[in-house]
Amino acid sequence: MLHITDTGIGMTKEELVKNLGTIAKSGTSEFLNKMTDMQEEGQSTSELIGQFGVGFYSAFLVADKVIVSSKHNNDTQHIWESDSNDFSVINDPRGDTLGRGTTITLVMKEEASDYLELETIKNLVRKYSQFINFPIYLEDIMNLSICHFQTETVEEPIEEEEEEAAEKEEAAEDEAEVEEEDEDKDKPKTKKVEKTVWDWELMNDIKPIWQRPAKEVEEDEYKAFYKTFSRDSDEPISHIHFTAEGEVTFKSILFIPASAPRGLFDEYGTKKNDFIKLFVRRVFITDDFHDMMPKYLNFIKGVVDSDDLPLNVSREALQQHKLLKVIRKKLVRKTLDMIKKIAEEQYNDKFWKEFGTNIKLGVIEDHSNRTRLAKLLRFQTSHHETTPSSLEQYVERMKEKQDKIYFMAGTSRKEAESSPFMERLLKKGYEVIYLTEPVDEYCIQALPEFDGKRFQNVAKEGVKFDESDKAKEKREALEKEFEPLTTWMKEKSLKDNIEKAVLSQRLTNSPCALVASQYGWSGNMERIMKAQAYQTGKDISTKYVL
Repeated sequence: MLHITDTGIGMTKEELVKNLGTIAKSGTSEFLNKMTDMQEEGQSTSELIGQFGVGFYSAFLVADKVIVSSKHNNDTQHIWESDSNDFSVINDPRGDTLGRGTTITLVMKEEASDYLELETIKNLVRKYSQFINFPIYLEDIMNLSICHFQTETVEEPIEEEEEEAAEKEEAAEDEAEVEEEDEDKDKPKTKKVEKTVWDWELMNDIKPIWQRPAKEVEEDEYKAFYKTFSRDSDEPISHIHFTAEGEVTFKSILFIPASAPRGLFDEYGTKKNDFIKLFVRRVFITDDFHDMMPKYLNFIKGVVDSDDLPLNVSREALQQHKLLKVIRKKLVRKTLDMIKKIAEEQYNDKFWKEFGTNIKLGVIEDHSNRTRLAKLLRFQTSHHETTPSSLEQYVERMKEKQDKIYFMAGTSRKEAESSPFMERLLKKGYEVIYLTEPVDEYCIQALPEFDGKRFQNVAKEGVKFDESDKAKEKREALEKEFEPLTTWMKEKSLKDNIEKAVLSQRLTNSPCALVASQYGWSGNMERIMKAQAYQTGKDISTKYVL
C-alpha cells in the first residue's frame, strides 16, 4: 500500500461524498458529461482536477482500492473507501489520528508494484513536483551511527592459565602505556553502533528561482540552478529571466548551453524537443512538445511556468492550445534578444562555433524573424584572415557607390579565394563574403537583401562595377571589337553548351571563365545537389552471416 498524507483543511463526511463519491462512482463518461455541462453553463473547468476530478479518478489505474481518511475541524474523522464501482463512508474507528488533514491510501495492483519502490517514488516526485510551493517528504530508511557511552566495566572471572598470560602481557605493556593511561583515565569510553531507522527526507528541495524577480537572483544562483536542472557540468553561455504578460502570463528562464548537445541535427525536425520543460502552477507537465520552440532553436534549455494553461486536458490537447502558440512566439523573441546581447568576442569564440548552423537554418525557416536572425549571422570575408564578420559590419565597410553585397561559395576559403571570379574584385579592393558551409548558400538565397543591399553571387552573371565615362567608352569599344568572336562561340563552337558569350569585366589573369546564369545553380550549388542525389542509406542484407 502507498500512503499519501497532507496537513490541509481536510473534508467533512458531506464533502467526502460530494467531492469523491460523485466522480469516482460515475466513471469517465459521466465525468466528460459533467465537464460539458459546466462549459455550457459558462463555468470554468480549469480547476476541476484540483477538486478531485479526473486526477483523483486516475488513481484506479494503479490501485484496486482507494481509501481516504480525512479530518475536518467541523467534523469527526471519516473513511471513504472505493473500488471504482461503489463507495462507502464510515466514521473512522481509530478515532482522531490525523488531527487535521487527509490521508490517501492506495491498495496497489499487482502489476503496479513498481510504484512502491522508493527510487521510483523519488524520481516521480522530483520530476513532476520538484518546484511546487509545499514541502514534500518521503519516509525513507536511513543508516545512523550512534555512540554509546560506557560508564562502568563488569569484570568476568577467568581461568588461572588465562590469568597468568594476561598478567605477563600487562607487565610488558605497562611501561609503554603509563603516560597514555594517565591521559585517558578520566575520558569516558564510547562504542559506535550502526542503527537503521525510518526518517523523513525532503524531496523538493530546489526552489523555483523563476518565481522570484530577476533583480533579486544572483548570478551564481542561475549557474547553480542550470547545472542542477539540466545536469550539465559546464556553465551556460548566457541566460534570460523574464515574465511575459498580456494574452497569457508566464514566467521563464532560458539558457544557452556551453556546447551543442550530442546529435543536435540527427532527426532534425522530427525529434521532440526535451530541453524546454513546461510547468503549470509549478507542476511539471511535459518536455516532449514538438512546437514549444522552433526546430532551429532546439539547443535552448529552460523552463516555462504558466498559471493560465489548463491542467484538466491531455498533453496532446494542450499541445494544440492557442495560448501555447502565443508562448512560443514570445520565447523565440526573448531567445533572439538573449543571443543578440552576447558580447562580440564571446559570440564568435563560443556561440557561433557551436550554434552558427542553427542561426543559418533559422534564416531559411523562420520568415517572421528573418531580419532579426540576419543580424546574428557571421561569415568569413576577405577583410580578415580569421575573424568572422557580421553583415552589419560588412555594410559599414562597403565602398561609397557599392550597391550589392558580394559573396563567393566554395568548399573552403582557399578555394573561394583562388577562384577566377575573385580576381578583379580583390584587385579593386571590394570585400567578398566566403560561403564555405553547405548550408551557407541556401541561407543567402533565403535572404533577398540586408539593410537595403541585395546579395550578388560573383560566380553568376550580373557583376558590375562603377566606371567612369572614359572606362565605359573603352569597354563598349572592346565589346564591339570582340563581337565576331563572342558571336562565333555562342552560335557555332559552343552553341550546345552555353547560353551566351560576353567580354568579362571580372577577370584580370585568367583568359576565360564559365559563369552561371542569374537564376541558375552556381558551380558550388550544383556540386551540393549532386552529392545529395548520390547519398544512399545503409542497406545491410540479413540473408548472409557477416
